[in-house]
Amino acid sequence: MKISNTEILHTDVLIIGGGTAGCYAALTIGNKSDASVLIAEKAHIRRSGCLAAGVNALNAYITKGHTPQFYVDYATKDAEGIVRKDLLLSMSEGLNDVTAHLEQLGLVILKDENGDYVTRGTRNIKINGENIKPLLADAVEKLDHVHILNNVVITDYIVRQHTIIGAFGFHIKTGTAYEILAKSVLCATGGAAGLYRPNNPGFSRHKMWYCPFNTGAGYGMGIRAGAEMTTFEMRFIALRCKDTIAPTGTIAQGVGARQINSKGDVYETTYGLTTSQRLYGTVKETIDGRGPCYLKTEGITPQQDEELLKAYLNMAPSQTLKWIESGKNPSEQNVEIEGTEPYVVGGHTASGYWIDTKRQTTIRHLYAAGDVAGGCPQKYVTGALVEGKIAAEAMIEEGFERQPLCTEQEEQNLLREKVAEYNQVLLKYDAYFTVEELEEAMQKIMDTYAGGISCHYQYNEAQLTMADKKIDQIRDLLDTVGATDYHDLLFFYELRDRLTVCKVLIAHLRARKETRWHSFAENLDYPDKKPEWLKYVNSRYTDGKVHILYRPIVKGGEPYEHSHS
Repeated sequence: MKISNTEILHTDVLIIGGGTAGCYAALTIGNKSDASVLIAEKAHIRRSGCLAAGVNALNAYITKGHTPQFYVDYATKDAEGIVRKDLLLSMSEGLNDVTAHLEQLGLVILKDENGDYVTRGTRNIKINGENIKPLLADAVEKLDHVHILNNVVITDYIVRQHTIIGAFGFHIKTGTAYEILAKSVLCATGGAAGLYRPNNPGFSRHKMWYCPFNTGAGYGMGIRAGAEMTTFEMRFIALRCKDTIAPTGTIAQGVGARQINSKGDVYETTYGLTTSQRLYGTVKETIDGRGPCYLKTEGITPQQDEELLKAYLNMAPSQTLKWIESGKNPSEQNVEIEGTEPYVVGGHTASGYWIDTKRQTTIRHLYAAGDVAGGCPQKYVTGALVEGKIAAEAMIEEGFERQPLCTEQEEQNLLREKVAEYNQVLLKYDAYFTVEELEEAMQKIMDTYAGGISCHYQYNEAQLTMADKKIDQIRDLLDTVGATDYHDLLFFYELRDRLTVCKVLIAHLRARKETRWHSFAENLDYPDKKPEWLKYVNSRYTDGKVHILYRPIVKGGEPYEHSHS
């Protein structure tokens, strides 16, 4: 099998990833300009990305009595100060507008007898969101100047003079190779899952907190192209229901369940109530012999039982099935909790592309929005929508009247070279290893030496040095791997991206000489938080090496622009 069909396409805007941020960016451009837009989505935009199966709440919303600054302050505290307040504020200011637009598109948002949104805590509102992604897809599909390429995976950017001019990819069913030339590009590919060995092995390995199909492709392409990244060391590790990996927030916030240890002691206030502290408390109680840990649901009302069973049936049916199979309702048994494997995801932490206030990366005309964009944690679904909107408006403002940086002959030569690369993998019949075997090896390395589950998320300098060395070995072995079909070729490039992200993640973990976020970055050589480390750890990948940069905290209220130097 080989790739023989090729196509060169031209568009004003290329959007890589048809998920939350990508769809909303397309909507914004389609409604506010006549620019041509092409969305490249490796699945199908109707059921792709983190919203593929729906969601039961919008976790970022400015409820009555609160302001956008309140949200900025909350996220800043949760991330121990390592945030971009310009990004947080511009995101927060747009949360309620995009929510209202979602409702106009047909999203069912629960309301009380007064017609107000039903809140969950101080920042969340309840929705019936099973169809949230189809609603976004329907709206995008109606736009005249938007073309959608489903089942097309983008593998590499095309960059000239530190300016993006397009990207390469291929169709995972037909094998058609694409070179897409664009005036502006939005990366909206989500974060990185599958870097570490997960909670559940074997055929259940994809039962994880984060979307398993978000493989860090956007990070990988940007890293190889020399884009600056930020705060990868602030990993995200979710606190979840044991085995099912179902969300805990619905229990903790919905019925006010407290975190308790095996002795029945409430421990959550001992360690702190930030996201990382809630996880750390659970880990520490277990290490100290007071595990397992639970959310205390015993004694809740029959009505609350019913609410929890219905809520999880919609968003995590395995948890409802677990209750049913046990023959006990939540009120009759506490819910055991555990941490997941670590992820790199900018929707929860500050990890991702280093961007300016308008969401442009350090590569000219390349923008980032959603989980792939750094500096703006706790953005969730609505924040990703806002970032897609901000990036889209910035592209429109910038305009699309630019001279091409590539001749027609160069375009053809570039595509020919990329097809040769694809076919080299497809025609490799004597591969020593499979992608799956190398992926398992990568996950074991990261778990053992870079602070995975088996190490209670802890690491030291010696372990990180070992992790870096072994990841390099796996990267070398990747050259020996082949693909039997176009779908296997997709897996090959996903593994390449994951390995690239692992390399940068290890460098970031090593570069921050403190422990600012327990469990998220638990450095045993530097167990304390230090004021001199109130700064960003950034990186650029050049000449085959990760180069660390330290940047001062961007002050609140000040827009940030790149120098592009």
